Amino acid sequence: MAKQVYMAGPFFSDSQIEKAARLEAVLDAHPQVAGYFSPRKHQHAEFGLFSEPWQEAAFASDVAAIDEADVIIALADFDGQDADSGTAWEIGYAHAKGLPVLVIKEEDVTLNLMIVKSLTAYFDTIEALADYDLDQLAQQPYSGQVI
Repeated sequence: MAKQVYMAGPFFSDSQIEKAARLEAVLDAHPQVAGYFSPRKHQHAEFGLFSEPWQEAAFASDVAAIDEADVIIALADFDGQDADSGTAWEIGYAHAKGLPVLVIKEEDVTLNLMIVKSLTAYFDTIEALADYDLDQLAQQPYSGQVI
């Protein structure tokens, strides 16, 4: 059965935008993905960036998209840090809802234990997700160091 995916991850720097675009391309080509919500593509341009109406709209649409998702796929890289705070919140919210959480981390950075203990499967490249069976959702643990 095709899945609806929520794509979490930062998109503040050029490298983060490049990773998000690569993940979007993998999701576009994945035969088990019915559709996906990428917050970077839903920026509510009708409001001033970071204004109160923009904040309300962004929060509401992101929460609604997680609520409608079958699985969350999170880019955990944050330019040399363990995770972006917004991405960490999205992972926690999805985990609390019982959604499978797939985490991708390409940078050699230690992950926070809260993310590690929330995940269903861990990938060290975005492209590795292309062959992952979203129906089976096999456990793929993270085996690196945690903080």
